[in-house]
Amino acid sequence: MAKIGRNDPCPCGSGSKYKKCCLPKAQVGQPVTPMEQARVSLMGQIEKIQRAAAAGKEKVFEVGVFVFFSKRDGDAWLLEITDSDAVQVAEAGKPLDTPIDENPETIEINWSHTFAIRDKKFYLTSYEDKSEALLPGVPTQQVRAAIRRIRKRYPEELLNQVHIPQENTETADS
Repeated sequence: MAKIGRNDPCPCGSGSKYKKCCLPKAQVGQPVTPMEQARVSLMGQIEKIQRAAAAGKEKVFEVGVFVFFSKRDGDAWLLEITDSDAVQVAEAGKPLDTPIDENPETIEINWSHTFAIRDKKFYLTSYEDKSEALLPGVPTQQVRAAIRRIRKRYPEELLNQVHIPQENTETADS
């Protein structure tokens, strides 16, 4: 990840300059948690990857525990690395409605798939019918590198605290 200059836009997505937004926090020594970093900017980052997909650009970047990637065919995905969850945010260059509910305390995402990278190939497993599919054209090397950077940046204990327990969990009847 490139170094952020004082006059660069803040990576949190606020639209302010870094020196007026998150730099004072960093100078005071307040740690910015992965969820705090992602909270303000998740929808902005989704729009950013949707624009890259619409332009047919292959792009990969990470914010907090999330990895975003777009493919040249116009598809874009949002990944969450702690549970290997995935949701498609653009298809054939067209933005998709993203099932995200953000509030100041939490981010809830209705994930549609889990993902796995095996033998340099990207696989998706649907939560709906448990079917697995190979997703061609994914920049797996860059996605895997982004996942490694996140795991290196944040301690395992912090990554394990990303999810809050669900109070009303329903069990599916098979």
